[in-house]
Amino acid sequence: MNDTKHVEITWPGIGITVAAELDQRNPSLAQALWDGLPYQSLQGHALVAGYHLYHVAPVYSLLHTPAEYKVDRRTVPDGTLFCSRLQHLGIKYGELTEPMQATPIGKVADADLDALAQAGREVWRSVYETKQPVIAEVRRAGQQGGHVLPRLPLGDPELNRLAIEVHAETERIWLNPPQELLDLHQGRIPSGAGSYETVLTTLLFVNGETRPLGYSCYGGLVRAALDGMPMPWLRQMTRQLAHTPAEFLGYCGLDRLWDFTQRLLSGLERLDDHEDFVAIMAHMALYCNCLGGWNLHLFPWQAGDHLRRSLVAT
Repeated sequence: MNDTKHVEITWPGIGITVAAELDQRNPSLAQALWDGLPYQSLQGHALVAGYHLYHVAPVYSLLHTPAEYKVDRRTVPDGTLFCSRLQHLGIKYGELTEPMQATPIGKVADADLDALAQAGREVWRSVYETKQPVIAEVRRAGQQGGHVLPRLPLGDPELNRLAIEVHAETERIWLNPPQELLDLHQGRIPSGAGSYETVLTTLLFVNGETRPLGYSCYGGLVRAALDGMPMPWLRQMTRQLAHTPAEFLGYCGLDRLWDFTQRLLSGLERLDDHEDFVAIMAHMALYCNCLGGWNLHLFPWQAGDHLRRSLVAT
């Protein structure tokens, strides 16, 4: 049986395509990504770790699929592909400084490493300077591209309606920036958030709350449920972890997120099934991760361009 899985990663807006092969270092993660192809996503770039591309993959199972093999991502060759529990597909294309344990699933072809580096530079310019979104498409080699955002059904009718609405909103903003974030980044903040009429401070705090809400709160709740945490504890953890950041983000202008969260919290007592719990939390995780991706893209990083790292003598 041939387990070789060849994929193409393309960025049509900048005219670059690279070929890659998924390998057997983490076969479950590679299979999860493979099963989710094709898809499109807003392409992001690491802002702290170095020369690294990543985007949110619309694959719910990445939130919890176990990894068999981990590496210090600084040590592996350029072109290495990673999948993570943050629902990211990452690609190293140069030096990384963060000593993070990561889960490799494949590698870009050596012949395409120069093209990959060019894509990295173009995406950095997009995120840091121009704010023109670059969309990535990941597809099986030789097959049609496209995009479908999957939906997980729930047994409870009211919570299933919530899941349908969260899914529809995620689909609506997946490749187009949410109006709430555009308004926020342009200083239109109905609540008046931002002391002394500042906007940058509010943007900073919104970014700081949105990312962990998806990554740690909802992603963590999915993993806790699949690890067998009893339902009463899961309901209590949801209340403890989700309410405060979502309420703050609602005050800052993310009204839909706060509305979804209030409806989720009010329906928690009807959640007695682990499968339903995983489904609604996975929908919330993907929605928050999508918001987080747009936050990182829209944030005015150039505001700190005068602050540059200096070499420290040892």
